[in-house]
Amino acid sequence: MLIFPAIDLFEGKAVRLFKGDYAKMTVYNEDPLAQAKEFEEKGAAVLHMVDLEGAKSGGTPNLEIIKKVSENTNLFIELGGGIRNMKTVEKYIAVGVDRLILGTAAVTDEAFLKEAAEKYKEKIAVGVDIKDGFVAIKGWTEKSDYTLNEFCKKLQDLGIRTVICTDISKDGAMKGANLALYKELCEKFDMDFIASGGVSSLEDVKELAKMNLYGAIIGKAYYTGAIDLKEAIEVAK
Repeated sequence: MLIFPAIDLFEGKAVRLFKGDYAKMTVYNEDPLAQAKEFEEKGAAVLHMVDLEGAKSGGTPNLEIIKKVSENTNLFIELGGGIRNMKTVEKYIAVGVDRLILGTAAVTDEAFLKEAAEKYKEKIAVGVDIKDGFVAIKGWTEKSDYTLNEFCKKLQDLGIRTVICTDISKDGAMKGANLALYKELCEKFDMDFIASGGVSSLEDVKELAKMNLYGAIIGKAYYTGAIDLKEAIEVAK
């Protein structure tokens, strides 16, 4: 299992939100590139980035920072947040992003999802954010009509390889990952799942790795010192 340390971008800084609430934001590093290099020094090979401003409003407000991280590290970068059209996809691929995560647009714009998946294949992943059993959209502010299983089946039928699944109720809350959710997904579908939200101890990492999950994202637990990244990477192997 791969460990994806996370950098959430807002106004050029590395931040974290509590349960997706923009009013509950903590700045952890003024310099996202320095943060990415720190992850790399600790043995990370992959990086999960989210442009929180992009997620709210669309556009690519942190493009230059993302480009810097791509040019100055050897990390495999996956990026989400406000990717709603092919122009944005192409901009990010041009600056070296390895995999793009479609969120709201994957739910609301099937034609775009199909076009992106057909053109860029495994470079396109989908972020499936769960709120009360339904897929949430628009920076977690609205619920769609899709249940988790319905939406995952649709993604599998479209040939999507990688799904980042977040249990919003767990995100940033440091209460542990929703292990039952990921176990069920691994059993039901033939896709690469990345666990996101609430991975807050080495025990979580161990349990997720046992399921042969493709990856797990560690955000707040790293920044607060609850998880040692080097140890987590070893445990995940």
